Amino acid sequence: MAFKYENQLKTFLRILDEYPEDLPLTKFLPGFFRENKQMGSTDRRVASSLLYNYFRLGKASPNLVPTERLFLAEFLCNSSASAFLEYFKPELNSRIELPLEEKIEFLESSDLGFKLEDVYPFYQHLSEGIDRREFLKSLFIQPDLFIRIHRGKEVLVKSKLADAGIVFDEESDTSVRLPNGTKLDQIFAGQTAAFEIQDLSSQQAGELFHPQKWDYWWDACAASGGKSLLIRDQEPTIKLLVSDVRESILDNLDERFRTAGILKYQKKVIDLLQNPDPVLHDFSFDGIILDAPCSGSGTWGRSPEMISQFREGRINSFQNLQRSIIKNVVKYLKPGKPLVYITCSAFKEENEENVELLQKEFGLTLTEQKLLKGYEHKADTMFVARLIKKE
Repeated sequence: MAFKYENQLKTFLRILDEYPEDLPLTKFLPGFFRENKQMGSTDRRVASSLLYNYFRLGKASPNLVPTERLFLAEFLCNSSASAFLEYFKPELNSRIELPLEEKIEFLESSDLGFKLEDVYPFYQHLSEGIDRREFLKSLFIQPDLFIRIHRGKEVLVKSKLADAGIVFDEESDTSVRLPNGTKLDQIFAGQTAAFEIQDLSSQQAGELFHPQKWDYWWDACAASGGKSLLIRDQEPTIKLLVSDVRESILDNLDERFRTAGILKYQKKVIDLLQNPDPVLHDFSFDGIILDAPCSGSGTWGRSPEMISQFREGRINSFQNLQRSIIKNVVKYLKPGKPLVYITCSAFKEENEENVELLQKEFGLTLTEQKLLKGYEHKADTMFVARLIKKE
C-alpha cells in the first residue's frame, strides 16, 4: 500500500510541474490524461482530486513545499478518514472529521504558517454583504451540480434520476441539485433537451428578468445562451437578439438552442468595446441582459486554480472593460425599460460600483439588486441588479 500512495504523490508532483498556470485545469487535465493512457480511471480520478484540492489552498502557507501544502489541502477538503493522509500525515488524519471551522482554527494555531485570509488575498475587494470568513471557508468545499428543467419535463427528468439511483434535492419545481460529477449524459442519452445545466445562482438571477409578452430583448454578452434560454422559458413569445464577440461560442449557442427547440432568434457577432452603431443603428429593446465579462471570482470554488493565477490589478481592468461595454449597451434601451446587469464576481468594483455608475452617469433607476450568496448553498456567488431607464 505504501507504494500506492507514494506513486499517487509522485504523479501529483509530475502533473503540478507540467501544469502551465495560464490554462484552466478543465482544459489541461484531459490533454494530460490523453498523453498518459497508462493511467486508469481510478488514477485519473485521484490525480484530479489531489490537484483541485491543492489549488483550493490558494496562496496560504506559501513557505511550505508543495507536498506539505497538499497535505494541508487534503486535510481541509475532506471530512472523512483518508488513507492517503493517514500514510503521510496521520496527525492530520486523526482530526479530519472535525468541523471545517475547527480544522482551520487548528491550523491557524499551529506553526505551519496557515491563515485563512491568505487563501484568498483579495478579500478586501469583496462585495458588501459577503461574510468574509464563510466565503473563504467555502473555497474548500466542492460546489454541487445544478440543472434547470424545462417546463413540462419535470416528471420525466426526476423519474429518470430516481431510476438511475441518483440522490437529488429539489430547489424548486424546475431546479434540481445533484452530486458534482453526476454523469447526466449517460442517464439522459438522447434526452438532454429536457433540461439545462445551470448553476443555482444563475437560475436565481433570472428572477429579475420579468419579461412581458411580445417584448424584444437583447442578450448582449450571450456566450452559450444560458440566460437567453432562461428568459425564453419564462416568456416564449419574446423576440430575442443574442450577441457575443466570439463567433465560435455563438456556434455553440446555435447547437444549444436547436437542442432546446428554439429556432427563431436573431444572432450577431458584436465587439461591445467598439461603437456598435454600424450593426445596431436603428435597434431599440424592451429589455437588455448584460451578463458582463468579469473576473469570475464568485466561481472559483469550481476553478480553484484561478485563486493562484489571478492578479489584483486585473480587478480594475475588468471594471474598465465592463464600463466600456455599459456605455455601448445602455443607449439601445427604450425609456421605461429594464437593464439586468449580472456578474459572477464577488468583487464590489465589478458589482455595486458599476451599479452606481449606471445610476449617476447614465440616469438609470435601480429597482432591485441581489448578492446571490452561493457560498451558503454550495453554488456560485453572483450579483444581479435590475435598473430602469428613465422616461
